[in-house]
Amino acid sequence: MESRAAEAGQTREEKNCSLLFDYLKDILYGRDVQTLSVEELDEPYRRLGAGLQFLEEAVKEMLRYSREISRGNLSGQRPSRDNFLCDNLKNISSILNHLTWQATQVALGDYSQRVSGLGEFSDAFNTMTGQLKERERQLKEERDEVKKRAVVIKQYNEFLMDLINKRNEWIMVVDTETKEIVYCNKREGQEDADPSRCKYHLSFREQLRNWKIGDEKMREITDDKKNIYEVNTFPVEWMENKSFVHIISDVTERKRRAEKLAMKAYHDPMTGLRNRFYYEERMNKILESGEEAAFCFLDLDGLKTVNDQFGHLEGDRYIQSFVSVIQKNIRSSDEFARIGGDEFALILYRCEGQLALKKLSQAHHEFSEKSSGDYVSSFSYGVVEIGGSAVRYSLEELTRLADEQMYLCKRRNKEKYHIQMR
Repeated sequence: MESRAAEAGQTREEKNCSLLFDYLKDILYGRDVQTLSVEELDEPYRRLGAGLQFLEEAVKEMLRYSREISRGNLSGQRPSRDNFLCDNLKNISSILNHLTWQATQVALGDYSQRVSGLGEFSDAFNTMTGQLKERERQLKEERDEVKKRAVVIKQYNEFLMDLINKRNEWIMVVDTETKEIVYCNKREGQEDADPSRCKYHLSFREQLRNWKIGDEKMREITDDKKNIYEVNTFPVEWMENKSFVHIISDVTERKRRAEKLAMKAYHDPMTGLRNRFYYEERMNKILESGEEAAFCFLDLDGLKTVNDQFGHLEGDRYIQSFVSVIQKNIRSSDEFARIGGDEFALILYRCEGQLALKKLSQAHHEFSEKSSGDYVSSFSYGVVEIGGSAVRYSLEELTRLADEQMYLCKRRNKEKYHIQMR
């Protein structure tokens, strides 16, 4: 009997301990805690069960409070006073609230705020506020310097206005924000007229008004009358406002003179074709780039004979007739140059050698049809393919190869026209 009573007592003890232990484990580690019913426990264990229920509520409150703090919510419901588990969290909340207030003060410009007792964070915060205070001092110095500079700039502007009013160029100041012309030295009416009242006969004035930051450089603009203007632009502060200054010079005559000089430098005066200087410069670029083309070397047959027998006027007519026929049989994008008295060069872009030979043969046939009764109209030619997969040549090598081909053609022409061409 005593043995069975002892075993029954041990069984009740194990059952109660198991229930209490599982409950405690759920409180500490479980996500969904199943609250223990104290009635399930025997009388000696019910007080302990009630204590664990109190612990469960305290842990739940601690978890809720820590979750709110971790999300940055410092104004949520605070735990009860008797929840000792939340004491440290309450301290952290108080510290964070105070730090929030200090950060707000710093944002408002109070750099005297200091943090202590938080180790490395205190050092970092205090260093930051010290740097901000130093930066504020520097900015104030810079602001004062800018104000001084603005006064100097204003004085310079007034001085420059006296100078630029006497210049021949257009000088126009445009506010970068409003896009309005705030000054122009070419004013309507009297010299004391409103400086913003510019003579708006420039057809590109809207382009000047809408100039963008980053476009500050010299450029050329052509107006609706084909006049050319050189525009130099740079940013300034005009009357304490950011602005662009445009200095506009009429360079039409200078450009036209330059074009005439270039025309003389690159063109043959008698035929209007490109000359040897242009041809050599262009060919060197083509050979360097490897652009595909057919290079043709042409020689006007019998020019010396025509000049000697019929005079140079007839020789010039012979040349012009030849040029006219060649130009008729090539594209406007091709290059045709006179490189000597009776020597010419053709650059036929993106053209195979066989097609170039066919074009020249057709041109030769058409030219020979123009022969008068006094002499034969003829020319000789040689063709070499360049660029692409063709062999790379120097200009000297290319000229020699084309010249060799041309002389073979000239020999055939002499055999064909030997009577007329003597």
